Amino acid sequence: MNRTIFLLALGLVCGAAGATEAANDDSGLSFDDKLAACAACHGENGAKPILPEYPILAGQYPDYLASALKAYRDGRRQNPIMSMQIEALQLSDADIEQLATHFAGNPGVHPLAD
Repeated sequence: MNRTIFLLALGLVCGAAGATEAANDDSGLSFDDKLAACAACHGENGAKPILPEYPILAGQYPDYLASALKAYRDGRRQNPIMSMQIEALQLSDADIEQLATHFAGNPGVHPLAD
């Protein structure tokens, strides 16, 4: 079921990406396309994942997010969905830094003390 949802979302994003004229790199996808692919599972701005086992990206430290994405891309961290997503999006170091900065700058989960 999770895989089906992911593949449908990825297909929609990649299909829409074909119509996008402004691409940032050789992948043919703009930053907005890559951001939309992340949002398909992690929710808008990374704040509302579609499943409880998916992490909230909003408000995380940017260096942590960048490190995690690079580890998925380089095969040092394993997850079938993330591995397929990273490969499909062809994330460069610049993409990763931009995504990490974007998600880190969004409000995340409030600490329990609040």
